[in-house]
Amino acid sequence: MKRFLMYLFTLLLICQMSAQTLTLDSCQSKARKNYPLLKQYGLIEKTAEYNLANAGKGYLPQFNLSARATYQSEVTKLPITLPGVTIPELSKDQYQASLELSQLIWDGGVIQAQKKGIKASAEAEKQKLEVDLYALKDRVNQLYFGIMLINEQLRLNGILQDELARNYERISALKTNGIVGQSDVDAIKVEQINAVQKETELLSTRTSFLQMLSAFTGMEITENTVLDKPVMETVNANSEVKRPELLYLNAQNEVLESQKDLIKAGNLPKIGAFIQGGYGKPGLNMLSNELSPFYIGGLRLSWNLSGFYTQKTNLQKIDIGKKSIDIQKETFLFNNSLFSKQQLNEIEKLKTTIGNDDEIIRLRNNIKKSTEAKLQNGTATVNDLLRDINAETMAQQTKLLHEIQLYLTVYQFKNNINN
Repeated sequence: MKRFLMYLFTLLLICQMSAQTLTLDSCQSKARKNYPLLKQYGLIEKTAEYNLANAGKGYLPQFNLSARATYQSEVTKLPITLPGVTIPELSKDQYQASLELSQLIWDGGVIQAQKKGIKASAEAEKQKLEVDLYALKDRVNQLYFGIMLINEQLRLNGILQDELARNYERISALKTNGIVGQSDVDAIKVEQINAVQKETELLSTRTSFLQMLSAFTGMEITENTVLDKPVMETVNANSEVKRPELLYLNAQNEVLESQKDLIKAGNLPKIGAFIQGGYGKPGLNMLSNELSPFYIGGLRLSWNLSGFYTQKTNLQKIDIGKKSIDIQKETFLFNNSLFSKQQLNEIEKLKTTIGNDDEIIRLRNNIKKSTEAKLQNGTATVNDLLRDINAETMAQQTKLLHEIQLYLTVYQFKNNINN
């Protein structure tokens, strides 16, 4: 006997250790890591890295190789004649090849503005990705609490089947004593079959939910997996909204700001140094008709003043874009506040309802027990008993539904404000 108890204890311990326990937070974390869209993060960072590297190369020395061969209708001539002296004329066919090295000294801040814009755009893309990933939370919540509800319904269904089995034996004994007829026994049997059918439906639905949650999390989740009941956290109506949509709109604002800087920098003068060397016919000496080397170096200033024509209107267009983003943010916060108020009202309603559910279950249980006693005395029918059993079961299921709805609404509220 002692050896048998030891074996039983060991078996129960092994079963307990092998049972996988999941929490809602772990499912959320796994779902995020497993979601294919998360791979986009790396691509965004790599693209930004390459773009920044390309922008930074604007500070590197620039090389420009050029060559040309021309024939012109007229060449430079000296407007003088000397007795006995022949002044050579330049050839009308001319050739030149040169290599220029230029170094940017000051670009008015264009490259810096480009880098700022690249970083702002990358951040906006990341925040847009966060918005898409954030939608996962609600989907995982729905599956997690849906499975919890089905598990509780299966537990109640098992209790109902046990109760129906006891009543089946009781009614069968009453039939043997001639107190009830076969139809009463059959009525109990029908309810037993209905309970088995309901169990089959619940098991099928749970399997579908488990498969979907497994697909989201990348984990193998089975009917043996234990879902940990989350803590019923308190909600604060004055909690700050920290949704990724707001960060995304702020990032878009930063993109527009960087465009402003780029427009202003683009209309400033550019200063650079250069050195050019090559061969030409003629070279720098325009009166030489020979192929000769040459070089030239110095500083260069360029300033495209035509950009000022459109600077004001371009900046105004960006300001309009920023106002549009502010309106989007205001609209989002308005709708978010309305939804939060609805959820808070729903939470209070469910808390009150669950309190009433407990009282209804207590009263339904008393009624059922009274009907059982009446059935023994022959003052109630089997149909009366079945009606009261079903009413009690329905009250219990209703309470379960309200409890899961309360959990789901609380976590939806948390999800709505991301706090």
